[in-house]
Amino acid sequence: MIDAILSTIDRGQRFLVAAHGNPDGDALASTMALANALLEMGKEVVAYNQDGMSAELAFLPGASMVVDSLEANESFDAGFILDSGELRRAGSHLKDHCKSLVNIDHHPHSENFGSIYYVDESACATGALIYRILKKAGHSLSLPVATCIYTAILTDTGSFRYSNANPEAFEIASELVSLGVSPWDVSANIYENRPEKQLRLLTAALKTMIISDCGRLGAVSVTEQMLAETGTGPEHTDGLINYPRSIQGVKVALLFRQTDKDCFKVGFRSKGEVNVGDLARQLGGGGHHNAAGATLNGDLTSIQDMVFSRLQNLLP
Repeated sequence: MIDAILSTIDRGQRFLVAAHGNPDGDALASTMALANALLEMGKEVVAYNQDGMSAELAFLPGASMVVDSLEANESFDAGFILDSGELRRAGSHLKDHCKSLVNIDHHPHSENFGSIYYVDESACATGALIYRILKKAGHSLSLPVATCIYTAILTDTGSFRYSNANPEAFEIASELVSLGVSPWDVSANIYENRPEKQLRLLTAALKTMIISDCGRLGAVSVTEQMLAETGTGPEHTDGLINYPRSIQGVKVALLFRQTDKDCFKVGFRSKGEVNVGDLARQLGGGGHHNAAGATLNGDLTSIQDMVFSRLQNLLP
């Protein structure tokens, strides 16, 4: 598959690089890693995300080039869709702008769209796949590209704490640091550069925390009213789920985020004993064994009761 990707790059001149909406660190950092590398190869590149570049990742080299819309007549020789699982998560309309699509992902059950399907569930992050592609191409990793790849791996492995922090993750990170990437600078930008309003939202969210009677499920919630009162947006909810997850005895943590009057996005984080990816897919969503999500309709209490019941049946 990598050879086919390199052939696509060689033949084309104008490329689209996109990732899923409501993007996490891997999605945006992988986008910027590939976009910067293609520019260095002399290609024309448009980096796209339907929700734009998040403020906490605006330090990434080239972040200002990310756009959240495309002109109706824009055309690309190929579109690289990263970390998306399904094309609709990045934008189904993107196929209308591209002569071909390349799916690069590490999510299980990733949709087989496009002409090239490069999916490896064993990869720690999509950023690791971008690294493999660039190494096979013989492309010398510049500091901007290295910084983006390091950020992708750092964020998707939970600062090398999650089970996907495999040997390859550390091997790549070691090489990138040797090329000049500063772990301190990257970590400080991600974890020590939060706006005050995000901490106000955290305060409100923690007041909603509930723990199941068995002590193995924990959850926090964010409503539209909470976002409005704190002047925050969906991007400021990133990391909230880690608070119930950090509680002793909790095996699965959840974040319920309201997106409409009777609609909530549910994020799942497992410590390994429960496959939340399977449950999320049953609920119409998707994700990994330990990290997944789904969108559910109904009032918050009913959704929480249903999800907790489903999870309790999965607990060992």
